[in-house]
Amino acid sequence: MPIDFQAARNRETYTGREAAADWSAAMRAIVDPAGMRVADIGCGGGIYARAWARLGAERVVGVDFSEEQLAAARAASSDPRVRFQHGTALATGLPDASVDLVFERALLHHGIDRAAAIAEARRVLAPGGRLIVQDRTMADVALPGAPEHLRGYLFERFPRLLAVEEGRRPAPGELEASLRDAGFIQITTGTLWETRRRYAIFAELAAELRARAGRSILHELSDDELSALIAFLKQRLPHAEPIVDRDRWTIWSGVR
Repeated sequence: MPIDFQAARNRETYTGREAAADWSAAMRAIVDPAGMRVADIGCGGGIYARAWARLGAERVVGVDFSEEQLAAARAASSDPRVRFQHGTALATGLPDASVDLVFERALLHHGIDRAAAIAEARRVLAPGGRLIVQDRTMADVALPGAPEHLRGYLFERFPRLLAVEEGRRPAPGELEASLRDAGFIQITTGTLWETRRRYAIFAELAAELRARAGRSILHELSDDELSALIAFLKQRLPHAEPIVDRDRWTIWSGVR
């Protein structure tokens, strides 16, 4: 079944790591956040809210609908420039024209009205402000598994999960059209290979998978299927360690 973001057992699922240097470089290639007011909508455990502060943002507000996720985010952050508040992608609770950059990562595939979320992002952006959406298309999802792209092995072992993804990923051109319809200009689309995590030994990866941490799709598997996936990965991965896991994403951007 889909992940329950409100459950206490999932509080730590999006904490415990930091955004990688390749992600930071990709964001800086789009926008210089120095001195900006940033809103991270659907912030989860605050990984990227903290990252925007490290990139030089003047202040960052992380918005999430889950009080459990917000509790984890607050516990993990000590930067006075970063704060967290309850809200949704459609009703952030932020004032009109109050931020210079809205960031939405791994948000719009969770059953959200995408056009309405984009309209809300535009509302809270100041004139000239930028929206950055980081999510996956089916072209990203369907990439084959490899020692540095572990996610692909999940669909090789359980092809039925591709149907789950088909139902929640944007169709080609959908987000670009929503951005245009909402009044955004200078719309761009690109891809990013982001380093997700480095595991010193396979046991670290196995423990994270058993906890279903950081990958909502794993909640579609039973405990037995999860054990089968771990065994499958152990067979497919070379014995050399460490293991570096990277994911491909699509990045959409537009200016208010």
